[in-house]
Amino acid sequence: MADFVNLETDNGIGVIRLARPPMNALNTQVQEELRAAAIAADAADDVRAIIVYGGEKVFAAGADIKEMADMGYPEMSTRAPQLSSAFDAVAQIGKPVIAAITGYALGGGCELALACDIRICADDAKLGQPEIKLGIIPGAGGTQRLPRLVGPSRAKELIFTGRMIDAAEALRIGLVDDVVPAAEVFESAKTFAAMFADGAPRALRAAKQAVDTGLELDLSAGLAWESQLFAGLFATHDAHEGMSAFTEKRKPGFNGT
Repeated sequence: MADFVNLETDNGIGVIRLARPPMNALNTQVQEELRAAAIAADAADDVRAIIVYGGEKVFAAGADIKEMADMGYPEMSTRAPQLSSAFDAVAQIGKPVIAAITGYALGGGCELALACDIRICADDAKLGQPEIKLGIIPGAGGTQRLPRLVGPSRAKELIFTGRMIDAAEALRIGLVDDVVPAAEVFESAKTFAAMFADGAPRALRAAKQAVDTGLELDLSAGLAWESQLFAGLFATHDAHEGMSAFTEKRKPGFNGT
């Protein structure tokens, strides 16, 4: 068991749970435990979808400022890529990843949510990238994933001002995908994740790769990449099982091969 981040599994759903009270500040230890949990979740054959959850009160209120305050350029030039790659480990999980956001998702907490595929948010949550108020910028994906999600102009406004936004605005601009009562956030995330518990793992992984990599390519290259992934799935048991089940009018039994 890690000290602050653990992977729990149940009925095909994995939960990466942050537990560093009171605010789940993302210090170096939390970052490395998050990386380990993400790698384990990706490798677990019995896990078909992942929920990232910080508990009932807070998702994650940002990096550990006390830890960073004494760092100079030499230290941070080494640490910054490690911080970014820890969140990349979450983004690179080849399964649907759902952020269940309660309380605050600020700074690194918002960047962690951005590394997920879907964001389900409490109606009283607050999100933002306030780093500019500390004389720095987001350093774990905020300047890159946020504009890809909400557009460059909105992202710049949020990053330049460092202001917090409420759940309603986050939904309106596309930063989150659903807003539910605070007491229902985790169960809503579980309900969504459960849709994939009997899904085709290789197809889900390919779909995620097609979208994520395709965003970095021009349209022609993206279409070629999609075709390659599409054709590759015809070498799997699950593709033939899915099509056979369709023609035989039965539920498919995907096994991940």
